[in-house]
Amino acid sequence: MNEPTPYGRPVAHEAAAVEIHHPTPLTPAQHTAPLVPVQPGTIPTVASVVLPDGRVVTGYAIEPNKPEPAVAKPAVSRTAVNIALGGIGFGAVCGGLVLLTTFIAALAALIHQLIILAAVIFGGWIAAQLFSASGHGGGTTVNIRKAIFKRNHFHG
Repeated sequence: MNEPTPYGRPVAHEAAAVEIHHPTPLTPAQHTAPLVPVQPGTIPTVASVVLPDGRVVTGYAIEPNKPEPAVAKPAVSRTAVNIALGGIGFGAVCGGLVLLTTFIAALAALIHQLIILAAVIFGGWIAAQLFSASGHGGGTTVNIRKAIFKRNHFHG
């Protein structure tokens, strides 16, 4: 049957096909060589224990596992040291970059001032040449004998 959902749409219930999967058993691994028991390097000692009720239990003594010796930890972790060294290096680089940009700005200002100085000196030299009283009246005299002008072009 169709039942309404909270959103107002009916839901159709249909019979779904059921598929059954059966697991496939794994075959045990086939050993090509026969297993040979290996004797331990040393023969363990046999221990006998007398229980409170008088029974005697005999067996191999099992030595307890010995924990590995603890390695001495440094006072500060290696990661913290690396982070601190990275911060110091970054601070040194930032200071160097500030000095580098300051040096470049100062060099650019020096070049700018040298260009202006050259322009002032060269302009002063030109002005001194133009306005100097050298006897000519302040100019170059050119004598033109036969000047021919054709179509606004000078042919000398």
